[in-house]
Amino acid sequence: MRGRGHGLRPRLLGSRPRPSVQPSTLYNKHSYCAAGGPSAHCGASEMNTISVTPKFGDAVPDARAALCEICAGDDALWRHLREEASAATALEPALAGLLTGAVLNCESFGQAIVRRIAARLGAPVVPAETIADAYFRALAAEPALVAAFRADLTAIVERDPACARLLEPFLHFKGFHAVQAHRLAHWLWGNGRRELALYLQSRSSEVFQTDIHPAAPFGRGVFLDHATGLVVGETAAVGDNVSLMQQVTLGGTGKVSGDRHPKVRDGVLIGAGAKILGNIEIGRCSRVAAGSVVLQNVPHNVTVAGVPAKILGPSGCREPARDMDQLLSDIAYDAFSYVI
Repeated sequence: MRGRGHGLRPRLLGSRPRPSVQPSTLYNKHSYCAAGGPSAHCGASEMNTISVTPKFGDAVPDARAALCEICAGDDALWRHLREEASAATALEPALAGLLTGAVLNCESFGQAIVRRIAARLGAPVVPAETIADAYFRALAAEPALVAAFRADLTAIVERDPACARLLEPFLHFKGFHAVQAHRLAHWLWGNGRRELALYLQSRSSEVFQTDIHPAAPFGRGVFLDHATGLVVGETAAVGDNVSLMQQVTLGGTGKVSGDRHPKVRDGVLIGAGAKILGNIEIGRCSRVAAGSVVLQNVPHNVTVAGVPAKILGPSGCREPARDMDQLLSDIAYDAFSYVI
């Protein structure tokens, strides 16, 4: 039986409620990419005057904006992370060994990331030091990887209300760790070390509950919220400043070989449990509602929802992945037909 959407309005794009707060003057009216600088990819010119409304508690935006500023510079970020680690060591001596090894005994932010991810992925068959050695070789060959680490950390600070300090995602958030593990696997894949790349894919799947093929390129400022159940196929691609909720699949449609997986462009937000199948494109700054099954190309700056997904209207903001607005508007919901 087919019905109209006149009832409870589900949070189609995700599970987190968004507290009602006033727009903060601390947030610039223009969108800024996690890697730094105004976004050149998203939104029409008339969107340039949209104020960003933070989804955090009334007392939080000042501190969060300050953290984002700190993330903009290597030295400031590393210094602040060390200060947080020192404070945490004093507060919780039981974690002194973890904090010392992961942060305080390291000489740089890049080295600290390598040590932390290697420690999580290490196993008797391939110890942490072997993984760390591969990481250091990758960083020596491609120093820009450290900028990607910083952009991904900044993305969490900007978008996740559960993040109050840099130390939390650095130590504990498996979505952040999964992306950094994939960056090493992708570098290995592209430099002829495919066996170790595939091992890291398998090991990362065990540890972080994500399955990302090492061939898939990721841009900067990628945010995996919760991360559990994420699947990304071999020929998929993820652009800059993309947010992916849990249980998202970027998959194929069967046994077709060759280029067979989705391409997610810059600024896209994909809700929990969405399945995007086939060699299709999700246009920049679009939103895909939770639980949707997307089988066709999605234009830029639109919201899609349903099984199969259809266009409900504009995306509603300049850069959905950074705004993290996970509710459909009343107009969009009222236009949505669903199947019981």
